[in-house]
Amino acid sequence: MKPTLSIPHPAESLVLSKVPAHIREIAATIKLVAFDVDGVLTDGSLWYGENGEQLKRFHSLDGHGLKMLQQSGIMVALVTGREGPVVPRRAAELGIGEVYQNVRDKSQLIEELANRHGIGLEQIAFMGDDIIDLTAMHKSGLSISVPNAPSYIIQAAQWVTSLPGGSGAARECCDMILASQGALSQYFHSTRLTGPVIQ
Repeated sequence: MKPTLSIPHPAESLVLSKVPAHIREIAATIKLVAFDVDGVLTDGSLWYGENGEQLKRFHSLDGHGLKMLQQSGIMVALVTGREGPVVPRRAAELGIGEVYQNVRDKSQLIEELANRHGIGLEQIAFMGDDIIDLTAMHKSGLSISVPNAPSYIIQAAQWVTSLPGGSGAARECCDMILASQGALSQYFHSTRLTGPVIQ
């Protein structure tokens, strides 16, 4: 349910205050957001246990942002070039069904997602931080990166978060898209935020 008021909620105004108008216009049309994992949903660190098990650190604010996107009718996909049990587990906690691992050609996957869901490439946002993400960033309607990405990735992005990957960057992206669509304000009048949530 989207607000009927044309005047933005104060929280939406705050979120959008430093977002260029043309980015807000694009974000208002987004129907699917695809996130790289390492360096975007995590800080890029790879930890291994004594028995070779892989560990990743996720941020709870990011998790809640991904859930808010889905609750607002915006599809979420996780796309990573690596493979392991950690990402599917995190996705399951957040109710994300679109999880793609060991993806080398992310732009092809973006095209497949657009075709599968019957949406235009311009209605997809992709958030990445490395060379493997560039083709998908160029293919998508809105390309987003993080400030700790290499400079040439930042230069290729249409919008860069102020927070680094793994430390709230994905939440910043989610809030920006929701605010651009007038959908962030609903969470300030909803009981969904007062009950138990998985972050």
